[in-house]
Amino acid sequence: MVAQREPARGSAPGGESEHFVVVFPGYHRAWGNWIAHRLESHGHRTTLQRWDPDREQPLEEALGDLQLASGRVLLVLSDVFLQLGPRTEADWNAVLRGYVAEHADRFAAVNLTNRELLPATAVLEPVALWGIGEEEAERRLLNRLGLRPRRVPVPQPGYTSRYPNDPPDVWGEVPRRNARFTGRDLILNELQERLMDAEHGAAVCTLVGTAGIGKTQIAAEYAHRFGPDYDVVWWVNCDQRNTQRDTFGQLAVELGLDRAGEVGERVRAVREALRRNEPSGRWLLIFDGWEEPEDAATYLPHGGSGHVLITSRNKSWRTTTEIKQISAFKRAESTGYLMRRAPHITAEQADQVAGEFQDLPLQLAQAAAWLGEEGMEVPEYLRMVRGVGLTRLESGTMPDDYPYSSLTSWSMLLNKLRKSEPRTVDLLSLCAVFAPGRIPLGLVRGIPSSELPENLRWLVTDRSGWARALDSLVNYSVLTREARNPSAGDTEQSDSVHMHQVVHSVISELTQGRNSDTFREVVHRLLVEADPGTPRDSRQWGLYAELMPHLLASGAPASKERRVQEMLLNCLRYCYASGEYSLGAEMADAIRADWETFMGGEDQQMLVLTSLQGNLLRAGGHFRNAQALDSARLERLRAVPQPGGVHEEAVMDATSCLAADLRLLGQYDEALQLQEQVVEVSRRLYGPEEWTSLLAQHNLAVGLRLLGRYDEAYETDLDTLRKREQVLRARHPDTLASGNACARDLRLMGRYQEALARQELSIRLHVQVLGAQHPQTLLARHNLMLCQRRAGTPRQDIATAMALLFDQQEQVHNRTHFTTLSLMTDYGNFLREHGDLTLARELLTEAEDGFRALLGPAHPVPTAMQSNMGLVLAAEGERDGALNMFEQALAGLTSLLGPDHPATLGCALNTSGGRHLGEALEDAYELSTDTLKRCRRVLGEDHPLTLSCMVANAIDLRALRRRDEARAVESEALERLTRSLGAQHQQTLSARQRTRPYWDYEPYLG
Repeated sequence: MVAQREPARGSAPGGESEHFVVVFPGYHRAWGNWIAHRLESHGHRTTLQRWDPDREQPLEEALGDLQLASGRVLLVLSDVFLQLGPRTEADWNAVLRGYVAEHADRFAAVNLTNRELLPATAVLEPVALWGIGEEEAERRLLNRLGLRPRRVPVPQPGYTSRYPNDPPDVWGEVPRRNARFTGRDLILNELQERLMDAEHGAAVCTLVGTAGIGKTQIAAEYAHRFGPDYDVVWWVNCDQRNTQRDTFGQLAVELGLDRAGEVGERVRAVREALRRNEPSGRWLLIFDGWEEPEDAATYLPHGGSGHVLITSRNKSWRTTTEIKQISAFKRAESTGYLMRRAPHITAEQADQVAGEFQDLPLQLAQAAAWLGEEGMEVPEYLRMVRGVGLTRLESGTMPDDYPYSSLTSWSMLLNKLRKSEPRTVDLLSLCAVFAPGRIPLGLVRGIPSSELPENLRWLVTDRSGWARALDSLVNYSVLTREARNPSAGDTEQSDSVHMHQVVHSVISELTQGRNSDTFREVVHRLLVEADPGTPRDSRQWGLYAELMPHLLASGAPASKERRVQEMLLNCLRYCYASGEYSLGAEMADAIRADWETFMGGEDQQMLVLTSLQGNLLRAGGHFRNAQALDSARLERLRAVPQPGGVHEEAVMDATSCLAADLRLLGQYDEALQLQEQVVEVSRRLYGPEEWTSLLAQHNLAVGLRLLGRYDEAYETDLDTLRKREQVLRARHPDTLASGNACARDLRLMGRYQEALARQELSIRLHVQVLGAQHPQTLLARHNLMLCQRRAGTPRQDIATAMALLFDQQEQVHNRTHFTTLSLMTDYGNFLREHGDLTLARELLTEAEDGFRALLGPAHPVPTAMQSNMGLVLAAEGERDGALNMFEQALAGLTSLLGPDHPATLGCALNTSGGRHLGEALEDAYELSTDTLKRCRRVLGEDHPLTLSCMVANAIDLRALRRRDEARAVESEALERLTRSLGAQHQQTLSARQRTRPYWDYEPYLG
């Protein structure tokens, strides 16, 4: 590659402008750029030359080619430079003492390493730039070239590289640079060009290829090589969804954003900050191992001038990003890599090894480590890998396209280590118990040695032995080190390593059965020590996210240790608190499968598991699965009565969980009866103000609300709120939940202004305590918008806020989650009311279908949803279709909830309007009259639904030419509306205009 840079303008007095050819290996691109820029700033011309001549080209000829350009050649030297080709020391010594010495006036050099270079490099008089500041480096550079300092204006490119020794302002989680990284220069340069040339906001590229092909290594090298072009470089490991969310969210702290919020809020804040190029537009995000393109909208900042690099095996990324297919090494890259790590082998032998392993980077790294560390001759090595059979290795351990000789190579390494370094095999066996990917190995050094098996106590007591074993595995390319986490105090306990999934599969198989129980117990002990014990504290969620991948891999659910079981339950509590409902439900299912083999259903740990599993299933929308689980538990407990309070507590907890399931499934009466039992037992056992009793009372109010008994629900919620404020204080999440409940009750009671005032205060506290995207905060914001809509807040304010909330709700949960469907419905109702019938129809149809799939057809929610669709049809002029929807909703709700439920009364109001539009005037009047009577009795004279029924009844009377009666009813309705809602409220104004009122159904599952 030759890049001719623009000549500097306005040559300053005091010396002639010179031309320099800056020659650098791709590994030191940043230094080449910085040197060229510094020389240009002093009025000189430069040509950048990335240099890696073919092995077949004589060095003297390659160096001679550099002199075809005018001026001097400046070599950027390091041990990497002297290994290019690769070249032997003899090759370099010969050319340095001969050709270079003869043309010494045309060559100069800088030295970027603190390691000793070949003695013959003295002819170049290299000046050391390693480990010094920028000003001193510039002074030394000019002094070596005999140049006088002078400043001239230099046109600045869009991305000006910083001094390579100065890291970016934010540098997070990037793997250590691989000093043995080989080749891939064309790929790296193409990546940089693609990202730089992409349109604003579209600089996203995905590296796609099979496991072990080198995607991660390329991404890491890109970060190091081009890091000086950026102010923010952040690496996100995507092995697990929760780990991905947490790591991405941690960037909020580095960017100076609010760190106190829930993970989802931090994720959103980071994405928005990068989209706005805050604090800088020079940012690079790298997502390693991201296999799920459907999550792209959650993380990718669509906008901003930064860059995104993704590694994945999933070719589906081509639909959302530009992809770059990564294949095996080119043969020259393979042989060059092998010869650098094993200098004693010939080019022909390197070619044989490369062919044996099909140029696969991962396997070549292991082969090179073996050949280089052992000094084995290639014929012997190839004979061994071709001749050793691994009959016990299960098929499917390695990808189908991997050469079988790779397996024997790993087996040879294990056999060698068992003989010469048994402690290294101990450490490797320990790693194999973890999941592949990132392994928090250093945590083992925090375990007291007395709690380790005698043969493994060296892990804690022998510090040098630990270091030697770890270095050996790194040298043999079994593991790679990850940078220590500064937040952990930069201690050995923060050491973590990375094991590739292919390596992990083979090593796990080859070490299987070797004291496996012992190693599993050590890992379990480590996981217990790592458990912070506070799963509801969002500040600890990063630690729990790191533990989750290793629970099943280590066989932790099979442990009979009480501490391990409690750690597993804490991880499930973390999943529930952080909103990782699907992950938690899967984990709970796996734990149950093991526990049932040695634990009874009435065991305390199993009861807690069942309760947590039901909560996770319920929160994730799997209501029937939760009900089946909770019903079976309650049946077992009731069938085996036991004396004592523990059993009664277990029955109460199971009853509470089943009541919650039944509420969600629409069985409101039965749920309320069960919840009343829970309240009675909890008050008797704990007293009326204890946490469990207050939770039971809170859930009792939910049941009352679902039955339309709003006044009773409000009195219950208000009492709970007052007690929680005293016992838990005002900022506790449970207290905030009671505040939400009171505001919802007030709104449903028609006291809109009171509801709005309470909810506005509640929102401020929610954001401060939980963060703007915590699931509970999202529910509070949803309720706030409904309060605003009923209280008469300007339309545009609500429209903007609702659209934003809908986007955030979908990110935190998903589009089919029941809370998202509820918001989708209310958003559709709002859009219909304000004329956007097309989008309203789409949203309401999707929401109704979603609820029907989730709850079944015989449930109050999807049944009442038909009334909302009827309003859309009526607005579109489809009178018959609208009436059909209204009638179906009314009949269904009357059967499910009874004729006096507020939801049924609202559907009746709409149905009377549909009959009126269809000119069935007598039927309309009969229904509106009956509905008005029921509303007065159930909701009171001044409830907004009652007053809407009065207006509708007056319109029906007027259509029947009973004008005096109509005038009297209308006059009373207007008087009451003005008194209760105000003269300028939209409902009052509509009544004055004699616009027939309607009722929106707002789905609420409890």
